[in-house]
Amino acid sequence: MENEMIVNTENAPEMTEIIGVRYRNAGKVYYFNPGEFKVKVDDCVIVETQRGLEYGYVAVANSMVPTESIIPPFRPVIRVADEADRERYETNKRLEEEAFPICKQKIAELGLEMKLINVEYTFDNSRLYVYYFAESRVDFRELVKELGHIVRTRVEMRQIPIRDAAKMLGGLGVCGRPFCCSSFLSDFVQVSIKMAKEQNLSLNSLKISGTCGRLMCCLRFEHETYEEEIKRTPPVDSTVKTPEGVGTVTEISVLTGYIKVKIGDNIKPFHRDSVTVLSRGHRDNGSAE
Repeated sequence: MENEMIVNTENAPEMTEIIGVRYRNAGKVYYFNPGEFKVKVDDCVIVETQRGLEYGYVAVANSMVPTESIIPPFRPVIRVADEADRERYETNKRLEEEAFPICKQKIAELGLEMKLINVEYTFDNSRLYVYYFAESRVDFRELVKELGHIVRTRVEMRQIPIRDAAKMLGGLGVCGRPFCCSSFLSDFVQVSIKMAKEQNLSLNSLKISGTCGRLMCCLRFEHETYEEEIKRTPPVDSTVKTPEGVGTVTEISVLTGYIKVKIGDNIKPFHRDSVTVLSRGHRDNGSAE
């Protein structure tokens, strides 16, 4: 009798097929029920959302995930976008380019204390969303009324935080590269001053803040690497045994792995893997980054 593989499925979680869709570059990924459709990454689809039908890009192809991990509502994919859908999408983009300066002009005429960030039409042109940043509450009722007469569709205002505004606008950071938030970070996460301290960066807010005025996003996604390297590196004031004798760590470079050790009256560099820690010091500063 042939051997048979017996699989215990009693404790296996219930699985559901999903696809992930985003609406703009580096935008948040939303999950939908693909139904009968099989799609690839970068395919375009029409999906049902709270705002109505939307045109999006596939970021996650058909995948199975535990049903319990899906956050409702779990809406369906209406269809894979065809040529007519693509033409409509491009038409909407041209209409948005026309609506933006009109909206900006009306804001100036009405003297409203707000900065226009972006305008977006829904796929079916039933609404025009106006995204803006403002330090305080703005009475935009007259603006909505005048814009509605011009664009001939319903206008909805959306006040967004400054980090979201920077993500929509894009630009170059102090490193000379495009903003992380607008190029590859799909979600904002908490960033703390402690992260800058552990990376031995200047605690001057002007030097560790992005163009948006908030702490730089890169402090977060580099933080885990620094945490791992810090664990492997003897802290400043540690007593270590080196090939040239016992000394005290005076300076560390967590990314390169090199430390400076004072042995007698001399200070010499060693790689952390070549020393033995006899007693550990503290973690404050001392980095040579």
